[in-house]
Amino acid sequence: MDETFDNVFDALSDTAAEAANLTARADLMIGIRQKVTSWDIPQEQAAVRLGLTRPRLNDLMRGKVDKFSLDALVNIATAAGFKLRIALDEPHAA
Repeated sequence: MDETFDNVFDALSDTAAEAANLTARADLMIGIRQKVTSWDIPQEQAAVRLGLTRPRLNDLMRGKVDKFSLDALVNIATAAGFKLRIALDEPHAA
């Protein structure tokens, strides 16, 4: 029987907590990347605005989720001008 998952991180992670952490990090990275792209400025300027080095910003823009902690991404998102709020969802009944 084939197993189905709500998202790719559920399939790749050993625990629900690990999957939730990866999902949150990926969601933050996507939002930050979209914001940085909307600024329409060179990456060097965007990196300065976010308090990052250019190589670090490049890792973020390329979606290298394994290189960023959730805490680091919260700080970067705040520097990008986001106000963060955590939403908790109840699991779906099987």
